[in-house]
Amino acid sequence: MALTLYHNPKCSTSRKALALLEANGYQPEIVEYLKTGWSEATLKDLLKQMGGIPARDILRTRNTDAVERGLTTADDSTVIAAMIAEPVLVERPILVTPRGAVVARPLSRMNDILDRPIEID
Repeated sequence: MALTLYHNPKCSTSRKALALLEANGYQPEIVEYLKTGWSEATLKDLLKQMGGIPARDILRTRNTDAVERGLTTADDSTVIAAMIAEPVLVERPILVTPRGAVVARPLSRMNDILDRPIEID
């Protein structure tokens, strides 16, 4: 199964997600999005793979100024533009499989789109 993990190696949840996947035989393609950044097309595609959710649903509010900037109530194009300008505004980790995409918070959400469940501590 082809997997992509949008990963921040400084994030403990993201590191745990990667370790769990690898311990269960998965070899995800790793995208360090803080280095590569985001494109509008990629973000819109991820949102579509997540069931067409609004961009606010993947907005990271913890340790960011998203609330102060009014992004939690902004429209998709405003939120996506902010995420492109500041990649840290996207919640992490995001796992993508042929079955869809999820923000893996909590980590157990990965099982929603994996072809076989993994045990989450």
